Amino acid sequence: MSVVPPRKRFTLPHAPTLEPAAPGVWLMRGGVPLKTMNVYLIEDEGGVTLFDAGIEEMTEWIGEVADRMGGLKRVVLGHSHADHRGAAPGLGAPVYCHPDEVSDAESDGGAHYFDISKLEQAPARFLFPRMLPRWDGGPVKVAGTLAEGDQVAGFEVVHLPGHAPGLIGLWRASDRLMLGGDVIYTLDPQTTRFRNPGLPHPAFNWSTDGARQSARKLAELEPSIVWLGHANPIVGAVRDELLRVAEAA
Repeated sequence: MSVVPPRKRFTLPHAPTLEPAAPGVWLMRGGVPLKTMNVYLIEDEGGVTLFDAGIEEMTEWIGEVADRMGGLKRVVLGHSHADHRGAAPGLGAPVYCHPDEVSDAESDGGAHYFDISKLEQAPARFLFPRMLPRWDGGPVKVAGTLAEGDQVAGFEVVHLPGHAPGLIGLWRASDRLMLGGDVIYTLDPQTTRFRNPGLPHPAFNWSTDGARQSARKLAELEPSIVWLGHANPIVGAVRDELLRVAEAA
């Protein structure tokens, strides 16, 4: 499928970008100003399934592209944090998530376990409590759940708890492709600089020890590439890199 985004809307300076991530999978990068929020449009029997929903300001962009690809069938939340559920309430499609994420998706998006005081940099401690509400489209009504081993849009659900209790990734064994959400970060959330792969920051984790275990679990799959919820994918010696992340201090 060839996707041509609407010309006028996608040439504005702050507009998201659209690029192929893998056969049948399109990546939209959005967010002002550095476009570090990733959402994935998966071709799905004449329409698309959305994996993660970015931030609220991306709603119109996602909706336009999904319509041009045949229509949005469902939204699958990798987890329910504000920067991943933001557009979901405004897209008019049924929302699915892991059973362990339902309560947060339908309430505060997991903010009750955030500890902003753990951020080392004062500007970040000041900005995050102000940015999170701007990113968030608010609670969603969950239409159904997806657990370990379930199939959706040609992918298998993998439960990767840690950053969030119900964090899931989507795994396609045929080409060893993983859409991993926030299981790993290649972005420093305090500076927005791209970085080498590492665990999500403890300030936003439900369980950092759980995040380590999930990095090991992901390594056991031996993926060829891991696309993430922010910034760039993990490529190359992926298994070794995941194990390094899991063992790092």
